[in-house]
Amino acid sequence: MSTVERCAVNTTGSGDEAIVFLHGYGCDSGMWRKVAPVFAKDSRVVTYDLMGYGKSETTHYDMARYATLDGHADDLIAILDELQLKDVVAVGHSVSAMTIGLAATRRPDLIGKLAMICPSPSYANDNSYVGGFERSDLVGLLNVLDVNYLGWAQEMAPQIMGAADRPELGHELTDSFCQTDPDIAKHFARVTFLSDHRNDVRAIAQPTLVLQCKDDILVPPSVWTWLTENMQDVELTVLDATGHCPHMSYPEETIKVLADFVRPRINI
Repeated sequence: MSTVERCAVNTTGSGDEAIVFLHGYGCDSGMWRKVAPVFAKDSRVVTYDLMGYGKSETTHYDMARYATLDGHADDLIAILDELQLKDVVAVGHSVSAMTIGLAATRRPDLIGKLAMICPSPSYANDNSYVGGFERSDLVGLLNVLDVNYLGWAQEMAPQIMGAADRPELGHELTDSFCQTDPDIAKHFARVTFLSDHRNDVRAIAQPTLVLQCKDDILVPPSVWTWLTENMQDVELTVLDATGHCPHMSYPEETIKVLADFVRPRINI
């Protein structure tokens, strides 16, 4: 079975340019439904489910392969190779922002531009670097997740969504978290929250957009500042918005920023 089949890859649209969307922790490719179709008017759009999520073949989730984001980066590279796509725009939400960064440095022929939505290279504070959390607090949070994943998901998902005035969005994210195999969710949570990719993002040479909400429970402003000071070719856009999932809660604003960054390749 090919990686395209294992990860339930979906392609729409047509054109000389391609854009690939990767979802974040606890989600699936359906989370892009308010954004991705707009880009299919002029480009080939690729969405897929990270291994272990959505319609992916979860029997292929190997704890050793996916013990770091390297396994997910290898999947992205394999998918682009199988689809014979090069010089794509890669859009990654949250933890997948680091995945597209890893893939971009390994295979710069495949990825020409990167858009990172609410990214963090490291959630843990480390001397002068302020990731937002003490490592001991992250470990404690993950220990709670280990004991009661469903309870953790029901409490955390609405806070991560950050759209208190639209509770249905928090419910959607909660449902997505709760549909994930708990063992996979616990495993990937440790990869997501305890990894340090600061050196990896420093190595990215391609033009990169960092799209952030001004009030994000997971990513403080200190992280945006660090990224702008340490990445080679980066532009920062901060939405006047709350939460960690602007492609779901503020799709129109997200589309506009992405389209402005992608142009002149894609005309919306």
